[in-house]
Amino acid sequence: MRTRSHRLPTSVRTVVAVVLAAVLGTACVARDDSARDGGGDFGAVPEGCSPVDMAVSPEKVELLTDLARRFNGSDEAKAANTCAFVRVKRVSSGTAAQELTQGWPDETTNGPKPVVWSPASSAWGAIVNHRLAASGQPAIAAVATGSGAVSPNAAKPFMLTPLVIAMPRPMAEALGWPQTPIGFGDILKLAQDPAGWGGKGHPEWGPFRLGKTNPNISTSALSATIAQYYAATGKTRDLSAEDLARPEVDAFARGVESSVVHYGDTTLTFLNNLYRNDARGASLTYASAIAVEEKSVIDYNRGDPDGIRAPGEEPKPPRVPLVAIYPKEGTLLSDNPFIVLDAPWVSPEAKAAARLFERFVLQADNQRRVVSFGFRPGNPQVAAGDPIVPANGVDPNQPQNVLGVPDPAVLARIVDLWGEQRKAARVLVVIDVSGSMGEPGDNQGHTKLDLAKQAAVDALGLFKAEDQVGLRIFSTDLSRTEPTDYVDLLPLAPVGAQREQIATKIRALVPTNGTPLYTVTKDSFSFLRDSYDPARINAVVLLSDGKNEDPRNTNLDPLLTLLRSGSEGGQSGRPVRVFPIAYGKDADPAVLRRIAEATNAAVYEATNPATINRVLVEVISNF
Repeated sequence: MRTRSHRLPTSVRTVVAVVLAAVLGTACVARDDSARDGGGDFGAVPEGCSPVDMAVSPEKVELLTDLARRFNGSDEAKAANTCAFVRVKRVSSGTAAQELTQGWPDETTNGPKPVVWSPASSAWGAIVNHRLAASGQPAIAAVATGSGAVSPNAAKPFMLTPLVIAMPRPMAEALGWPQTPIGFGDILKLAQDPAGWGGKGHPEWGPFRLGKTNPNISTSALSATIAQYYAATGKTRDLSAEDLARPEVDAFARGVESSVVHYGDTTLTFLNNLYRNDARGASLTYASAIAVEEKSVIDYNRGDPDGIRAPGEEPKPPRVPLVAIYPKEGTLLSDNPFIVLDAPWVSPEAKAAARLFERFVLQADNQRRVVSFGFRPGNPQVAAGDPIVPANGVDPNQPQNVLGVPDPAVLARIVDLWGEQRKAARVLVVIDVSGSMGEPGDNQGHTKLDLAKQAAVDALGLFKAEDQVGLRIFSTDLSRTEPTDYVDLLPLAPVGAQREQIATKIRALVPTNGTPLYTVTKDSFSFLRDSYDPARINAVVLLSDGKNEDPRNTNLDPLLTLLRSGSEGGQSGRPVRVFPIAYGKDADPAVLRRIAEATNAAVYEATNPATINRVLVEVISNF
């Protein structure tokens, strides 16, 4: 594959490389949120039982945790000479694919080496096998693929959910839903109409805005990008490299991407932002449509936008519900396979124990629990039912047309092209150089600033050459000649022309004084808003390791009011997103979260400075 925009630097390249290989087979807060991880309170493994560690994709961690608790200690967990005890860990499909390809080196972050892996799609299993084969190693994930012999032990899907275009109901109705079929072609027409929603009689909704995740990381984004290409060609299967090269197909893809609000690592960012905007009556001016899985529409309409309910949380349905549009051109299914790994660390006893849990989750009663969580059952003898009903904005009789998965070379080219066709970015990177950044960041002698500098340099490789990137640092009294709280080291300019200059400037940073958080946020936001480019994603990436320490600016409320002014809808709006990173244990995540929410962005947490490299990959996935 040729070098392209969005190519990762060496230290993070494997994240996307593995996902690209995955392609060869088929929110708001970063991952330090342990309450969402699953598997944290199962207790000790009973004597004589084999631990069955599972790595599962985020959208189903609550369901699998529930089923594991029901299974552990039950009669089904025991058989002749076998006793199983299941522990669930949330690991995104792309991250798990990377870890498995490398032998699962990061047990600290991603949990013990899994016996069972359940990504969102079987395609991710083909990914891992492909990457291992390229290095002369045997396959470890028995999955059914589009061609060739299928192992009798091939992973079974234990639940299904189709990709849909989620739209606020009034917007879908303005396009003729439910009587009129809607697809990606309709989105393109609306995105290219200068009148925006005004062409449909609703100028108050502003331009058409699409929410979409990054197909290098997200299964739903990968599926949506494949579906877009099928829509552009009029095909439903056998998409070819020649199809992708057609000028009108390229124009179609670029047109759809041009309507993107911003990208993201997960759809939860968009759904949480939409839900928060809905509470204040502004959902129709945040996003017009979001490419998600059907289950997410059900969760959102039940008042649970991220699909994971905190203890004691009382869900409140949104004021404006979403409806699921099943693209008339066709869509893809996420099959959620139950993969018992043939990895060197998986003993025969662990495999036998895993098969007990596999049989358990496919039982009719447990498949009905699958349905209750908003998934379609993997057991064909169990019918889909509530909550997969029209009252929740979905249609159990859809999709009528399931698209064929293109062959590996075509899939690789699709993701390659997305890096060229995606909406361009205009990003001001703002780095805290206050004195506390000189504190230890790990046990190997690196300071917090050392780790942040290396991660920031690596992250530059995530931008494509024409993305505009600038560098600003902040701390109190940076200048000896005048009181200033920040300095622009390099202006906004195409990163391809100054990538090495930015890296050199970053490497030379040293810790200085205090943390003027409010001032630098206000001025950075105002600068991008005043020089706004409607053809780009305009955003600030703000890394801070402390609380506001500027005695000249101590009031957060005026800042939040200013930030909200850029996130309000309407055709005259100039949305500038601020993506803060709460870095280290002394950061102020509560304030940074409010800053992110005021701009309809997301806050990311790197409480452990050693995780900053991974977190920056997630942040830059928004562009």
